[in-house]
Amino acid sequence: MNGDTEKQEAPRLKDLCARHNIRFKKRLGQNLLVDDNINAILVEAARLGPEDSVIEVGAGLGALTRRLCAKAGRLLSVEIDPSFMPCLEEQFGNLPNVRLFRGDILNHSLTDLVDEFLPGSDRLKMVSNLPYYITTPVLFHFLESPLFFSRIVVMLQLEVGQRLVAAVNTPEYGVLTIAASLHADVDLVHRVPASCFIPRPQVDSCVVRFRCHETPRLPRDEARFVMKVVRAAFSHRRKTLRNALTGSGSFGMPKEDVLAAMAAAGIDGGRRPQTLSLEEYTRMAAELRLRLPAKAPGPAGEDPD
Repeated sequence: MNGDTEKQEAPRLKDLCARHNIRFKKRLGQNLLVDDNINAILVEAARLGPEDSVIEVGAGLGALTRRLCAKAGRLLSVEIDPSFMPCLEEQFGNLPNVRLFRGDILNHSLTDLVDEFLPGSDRLKMVSNLPYYITTPVLFHFLESPLFFSRIVVMLQLEVGQRLVAAVNTPEYGVLTIAASLHADVDLVHRVPASCFIPRPQVDSCVVRFRCHETPRLPRDEARFVMKVVRAAFSHRRKTLRNALTGSGSFGMPKEDVLAAMAAAGIDGGRRPQTLSLEEYTRMAAELRLRLPAKAPGPAGEDPD
């Protein structure tokens, strides 16, 4: 950890853009966060200390990077856009606790990256200001990694944040809510208005914190089948569970077996998908698995919506 980094005056972001001829790219979801207080909120929510090794996705001009490397023991900052790398090298290239990597995080194994850049890490965390267009894939790249990240703190689109933390039987509650809850306790830390960015996006953002479960709530195969059931149910959100699950064709079993599974799980088939908790979906999935045809293919892994 470099205690002096945070005390040094941060370069003006507009000056960095001018000096390195940086232009923000809409296709990469790039926006300049001009309120550094939001970066402070991200770092505070992560509860960083010298024992923490942190991965940052989308380092950009390095405003969040500067705060992270002042608090964490070690930091790996990943940036996909080569035009930002000279700016990052200028500021952090000589710091002993910072490693910079140019690439698409989704194309790299987190295990390989940690082995190469953060070897021997005892406690891993991820803190990032995520581009909207890759939010969900990046989140589940970390949540489903064989490596355990104790905390994940990200800034993302407000609508996505509201879906992640939604309560049962609300309009926002759905596949993403349930998928995230399998891995972590999730809370919305702070709302970030669009006025905090240049160029100004059309929607607000928010800071969301994942306090990840060290012991999975369900074994991997069981969790995948639960999510298969959840997706089948929410594919027809306005239908009753009875109609959604018997008409989905997802399980290769007669309608009578699907109805019997719901009854055995104590689930009223007249309910709507958004009224069931994770525990109820888990019960129903267990009964459905008992009735799967012997030669039915196993559930395919799918990305959350």
